[in-house]
Amino acid sequence: MNEKKHKTMLSGHFSLGEMSYSRIAVENGLDNEPPPVARKALGNLACRLLEPLRLLYNGPIAILSGYRSEAVNRLAGGVATSQHRKGEAADCYIPEGPGYLLSLLIKSGLVFGQAIVYRKRKFLHLSFKATGCNRMQVLLYLFCLVFLLPACRSWEGWGWYCYF
Repeated sequence: MNEKKHKTMLSGHFSLGEMSYSRIAVENGLDNEPPPVARKALGNLACRLLEPLRLLYNGPIAILSGYRSEAVNRLAGGVATSQHRKGEAADCYIPEGPGYLLSLLIKSGLVFGQAIVYRKRKFLHLSFKATGCNRMQVLLYLFCLVFLLPACRSWEGWGWYCYF
């Protein structure tokens, strides 16, 4: 990783280097340098969502995945329209788990696009758009077997959805 990129701070605690680092890119020799538009979006995500959330948490929030180039996103199994591609999303980890971070987010009143809880993988996907609609949508990523679908659908009234 380029030393200048590593030191470029997007907010008080989040650097461009950590918001665009990708193990997949390193292992596959891929470029994961965000273009200027994605850099700006990463700055908005860091300043307007992640930094205030970190201050509420009063501790570090590890970024597992931030910006992803097209090739990195494909290898990560991301959808073509992933907000990671635009610099509008980050997968966040804290030792207490994604549920704890989600509860802080909800109590905070901070504006966000999506908050997706990945319980099995122990991270919270957070997105933020500087322009356009931030849906304030909370999703729970579950592996639902066909015979469990009726039980999963019962969550719909609570704003939770199942993804396969």
